[in-house]
Amino acid sequence: MLSKITVSPAPHTSEKLSTRQVMLDVIIGLLPAVIAAGIFFRFRALAVIGVCIAACVASEWACNRLRRKPASIGDLSAVVTGLILALSLPPAVPFSVAIIGCVFCIVIVKMLFGGLGSNVFNPAMAARAFLAASFGAAMTTWTVPATVDAQMPPIAAANTAATTQATPMAWSKMALKGQVEAQAIQGQAQWAFWGEVGGCLGETSSLALLVGGIYLLVRRTITFHIPLAVLLSATVFAGVGWLLRPEAYVRPDFHLFGGGLLICAFFIATDPVTAPLSVKGMWLFGIGVGALVMLIRIVGEYPEGVMYAVLIMNAMTPLIDRLCKRVPAGGKPNV
Repeated sequence: MLSKITVSPAPHTSEKLSTRQVMLDVIIGLLPAVIAAGIFFRFRALAVIGVCIAACVASEWACNRLRRKPASIGDLSAVVTGLILALSLPPAVPFSVAIIGCVFCIVIVKMLFGGLGSNVFNPAMAARAFLAASFGAAMTTWTVPATVDAQMPPIAAANTAATTQATPMAWSKMALKGQVEAQAIQGQAQWAFWGEVGGCLGETSSLALLVGGIYLLVRRTITFHIPLAVLLSATVFAGVGWLLRPEAYVRPDFHLFGGGLLICAFFIATDPVTAPLSVKGMWLFGIGVGALVMLIRIVGEYPEGVMYAVLIMNAMTPLIDRLCKRVPAGGKPNV
């Protein structure tokens, strides 16, 4: 009598972890970044996060109802998608823009491909790219953290939308164009580590992201391969540029702490649905993400390259999986 074998799409885990438990770990890992966003950008940050989570959950619920499929919001994947998208948005983004991004990432990028495990691209990064192309002004308006009250009036400190500020990556691009000296802005790296700089809600505090990333590693929700590959690759590329032209290129630590590289390495590039399955493939994927981020930051016109790097490597994942086929037990890989 033949036994029945159940075949299902990714993510696949060897541990006794349910999808809900994995997503819950990711939510817990992102809590330090959420708390930091609330500290630095006050109520506005928490409102954007709440709106994005609610919009993503509602979009997935509506899709399931229309398709007459069982409810899938209990696996918390929609919550994670909304949370990551919210942390990838500017503090002052209009709620309407955030909601449009949520509907796009759930309906277009996730559910039209078949739901969790079937999407090709990371939904949050695809939605952010869509918003950047559709609402350029809203997606590039950065606000000063409310804790930096020594440099602005008390009223402006209480209202994060009152004062704007360039992001560290924007400063590095200005240094590359010769508008400022690279040495003059190196000190922003330490402020970016704590979070007192302009930027997206979830990328301003590197400390919060490191705490959350370590939590995921300790819990074995993610492995170290992709985060380490992303960070090492980016450090090498940034270091080469800095060594060749220190007056134009900022130090590698500026790139590590000053943008979205950390949230990418620990929470976005490690998405089990859109990342390779093999260890060798994870290394190739992570190296590609880190290299593309630095290529866009240094050579391209856009100051940040995380979302484009992730989407490009998502498209390469099937090819990487074919290149890095696992060897079956007792045999050779099929050609």
